[in-house]
Amino acid sequence: MSNLKIMVVDDDKHIAELISLYLRKEGYETKEVYNGRTAVEVFPVYAPFLVLLDLMLPGMDGYQVCEEIRKVSPVPIIMLTAKGETFDKVRGLELGADDYIVKPFEPKELVARVKAVLRRYEKNDNKDRTIDLPNLHISPMNHIAVYHGQELDLPPKEFELLYYLASHPGRPFSRDELLSACWGYDFAGDTRTVDVHVMRIREKLNKGDDWAIKTVWGIGYKLEVAQ
Repeated sequence: MSNLKIMVVDDDKHIAELISLYLRKEGYETKEVYNGRTAVEVFPVYAPFLVLLDLMLPGMDGYQVCEEIRKVSPVPIIMLTAKGETFDKVRGLELGADDYIVKPFEPKELVARVKAVLRRYEKNDNKDRTIDLPNLHISPMNHIAVYHGQELDLPPKEFELLYYLASHPGRPFSRDELLSACWGYDFAGDTRTVDVHVMRIREKLNKGDDWAIKTVWGIGYKLEVAQ
């Protein structure tokens, strides 16, 4: 699980740097942010796979940051705080945090928690979760995608591909990864299949919204959400 991006949000630069050091040793890429409001602004641009979020932050506290992130993304969030009261833990989890670690903590324990949350997220990722973007609602349970109030006519693979990209906003996928995720490892087609399906989806999503399926040259595609 190397090269995954993790955003470390803590106003104590020493702690943020220490966390990043341990995470980078495990092969993760990190970005340190020291202000709550900045974290909300940076999040859609950096598009991390996990957020380590301190509660006591200037500009906007960790609870507020968690609420703002949850409006746009299901990305795993682990809260870090010196508070240890049950109320604080429950509030954080109710707002959508995936785990909660009380300071001081052992760096090795933190790394283990990160790995566990990422494994759990990948295992359960987006099986039944609806996706809501501006002017787009996708329900996997009902196999329905509603765009600007109108239900889209999407064949199964177009629906799966759109849903998979929308479930990981900002994350670039290679054509091979998309083939594996949406067609299965044994699919006998080639990567041009992905290009054709992306082209057809784009033709149906053509109203200039503040998100789009972007081509990542030399890699593949991603669904990018504007700031």
